[in-house]
Amino acid sequence: MTDVPTTASSPTRPNLWRNRNWRLYWTGETVSVAGDYVFDVTVLLWVVRVIALHVTWAPAAASGVLVAAGAPALVVGPFAGVFVDRWDRRRTMLTADAARAVLVAALIPLSFASVSAHLTRAAQLGIVYAVVAAASCFSQFFGPSKFAMLGVIVPEADVPKASGLLMSATYTASIVGPPLAAPLLFTAGVRWALIINSVSFAVSFVTIWLIHLGPAHQPAAESLAAGSPEPAPQPQPAGQSGGFWREFVAGLRFFAASPVLVAVVVGLSVTAAGAAAINVVNVFFLQVNLHSSASLYGTFGMAEGVGGVLGTLLAAWVIARLHAGKAFCAGLILAGVALIGYSRSSELVAALALLAATGTMLGVVNTAISPLLLGATPQHMIGRVTSVITPVAYLAVIGATAAAGALTSTVMRGFQLTVAGIQLGPYDTVIGVGGLLFAVAGLAALPILVVRQPQGQLSDPVPAPDAAAQPGQAEL
Repeated sequence: MTDVPTTASSPTRPNLWRNRNWRLYWTGETVSVAGDYVFDVTVLLWVVRVIALHVTWAPAAASGVLVAAGAPALVVGPFAGVFVDRWDRRRTMLTADAARAVLVAALIPLSFASVSAHLTRAAQLGIVYAVVAAASCFSQFFGPSKFAMLGVIVPEADVPKASGLLMSATYTASIVGPPLAAPLLFTAGVRWALIINSVSFAVSFVTIWLIHLGPAHQPAAESLAAGSPEPAPQPQPAGQSGGFWREFVAGLRFFAASPVLVAVVVGLSVTAAGAAAINVVNVFFLQVNLHSSASLYGTFGMAEGVGGVLGTLLAAWVIARLHAGKAFCAGLILAGVALIGYSRSSELVAALALLAATGTMLGVVNTAISPLLLGATPQHMIGRVTSVITPVAYLAVIGATAAAGALTSTVMRGFQLTVAGIQLGPYDTVIGVGGLLFAVAGLAALPILVVRQPQGQLSDPVPAPDAAAQPGQAEL
């Protein structure tokens, strides 16, 4: 088979898998995501079942891991985009992968009892938190760079298919990774999970290093994303307009001026908030409404993951026949309907079927994000655009998680209401409202992503401002 190093600007469109750069990109991303899932679950278990074993503050220690992983998205993420747009994206990704491989490997000595025995619990936790936070900081630069590279190495017409394949790999890793993490920790020890994740970053490094973009695709010469409308005055690429804050503000204004980008981030944020609220109460819903054991909670994630894989595999076909905007809106609306049905379930089998249906719809939604964003965003603005989306969605998740936990623990505790003969309790009400938010987000995006967008056109009709390789995604 002849290798074709196709880029987004290539005049021909060979089969996606004949594109050497795409094969390398997909391989590195798949291995890296699988390693991340094993690492994330194992580190959490390591903290709870080893470092903080038999102490009353173990839940707080576990939450510290999540804070360390998430805080950089709010502290570093909003500003990383300016530098991503200034720097060579490929070199940025190589640096981030190398740094993360070294950071994770640096935790391996701590996994040996002979080393940890000489450190207090606080010192061990401090080291784990510092490494997790530092690795997350590098991820804030890696993610936008990776998303920008997708728009360069894959022709625009193949972006939906490429996005679907990347999301399918992510969903598969989410199904396989967590169940493997616990046995790996308790049989082989945490060091093997650390080794796996460090090696996954090394594999990603090698695949990126082997990708060749050519001089035409270096940051200083990057043009507008493929599929953009007639050339129009655009903000200067980062590094040429003078001053960090000027470039940062230019990115915010550019984002706010694009109806498509605003519609996508609002839809994602509302959906993320609904999903976060549902996750808070799902285990209680399983026990109270479905009358099932908490030990079956893992089946929820598996059902959604299987549906997600199916959705991402169908998404390219759906987008090709509809349009990315229609697929995004319809997916959100149908996912909301499925979740409302799920909230009324009283049998586990029916609930799992509806969760799988929800996952299928969200697989389509997540796949549609890449063509929507790449079609509306010039290459020299991708870093700043993605650096807006991720923190906003993350804030929505934090707010909804806190609100759902507080409400079900206080004012909604023991809540019972009958409406039109339908009995509502605290947990099914939260899930039903979450599903309603999904549907509302899809309906709110319709006027912009469907009505205002001509059939088959992904980009803004006016000058417009990374999942896998995406800056944000909707998931339960």
